[in-house]
Amino acid sequence: QVQLVESGGGLVQAGGSLRLACAASGRTFRRDTMGWFRQAPGKEREFVAALWWSGGRTYYADFAKGRFAISADIAKNMVYLQMNSLKPEDTAVYYCTCGGTVVRDVQAWGQGTQVTVSS
Repeated sequence: QVQLVESGGGLVQAGGSLRLACAASGRTFRRDTMGWFRQAPGKEREFVAALWWSGGRTYYADFAKGRFAISADIAKNMVYLQMNSLKPEDTAVYYCTCGGTVVRDVQAWGQGTQVTVSS
C-alpha cells in the first residue's frame, strides 16, 4: 500500500507562489501515475496535474497549464507541485495521489494540504 504525505500549503497573496511536496512510501509505485488533485469548498474534487513516474511525462488541467509545474525526485521518492501566479480561485485543499488522472482511478490519496490565496 502506498502512503502519501503532503506539505507546503499555506496562505499566499494573489500573484504569489507556493511549492507543495509529497513524500511517497510503501509498495512499489514506480509504474504508477503520481498526481495532484484539489477540492475547493462546495465543489467536486478535480484533477490538477500528473506525472508518469516511469519516463517523466506530465499532464495538466487547462487551468494549471503555464502556471503550475509537477516534478519528481526519484531518488527521494518525492513529488512536487510548483504553483505560480496564484489566484483566489486556486484556494482549495490539494491532495497528492497515486494511480490515475480521474478520481475513480486514483488508488491512494494523501491527507491533503490547504492552500489559501487572498485577493
